[in-house]
Amino acid sequence: MLRRKGVVGKFVEYYGPGLENLALPDRATIGNMAPEYGATCGFFPVDKIALEYLRLTGRDQHRIELVEAYLKAQGMFLEPGAAEPTFTDTLELDLGTVQPSLAGPKRPQDRVLLKDVSTSFKADLTKGLGVPANEAGLSVKVEGRITNSRMATS
Repeated sequence: MLRRKGVVGKFVEYYGPGLENLALPDRATIGNMAPEYGATCGFFPVDKIALEYLRLTGRDQHRIELVEAYLKAQGMFLEPGAAEPTFTDTLELDLGTVQPSLAGPKRPQDRVLLKDVSTSFKADLTKGLGVPANEAGLSVKVEGRITNSRMATS
């Protein structure tokens, strides 16, 4: 979606009600994937999850409170129910429609839905490496809950 939009050289900020349910590791993964979707960077607004990161990385409580107070005073701290920010352009994605997938391994745009990984892996082993199909065993179980979010480009 972001590649089609043409975000090369852009900063992508993620926002929307789905952020409340998007854990820190997921945010880090999405932000770290900016080269894969072509952006200069991808980031999330500062909110309670960002403050939790400061705690997890050993910042003292006084520093965390100072950061929170400053950002709130500047209107830069994301509070639940806050008005949507204004951006130069936006895209909307219902995270409930996203299907877990495996990317690569050589090209990140090559992806296989997790529900199809076992079949794909077996086919690649059989075709590419000559492993008999009955010896190419693999099972995958995926669980999780994803909710709505939006992203902005500027």
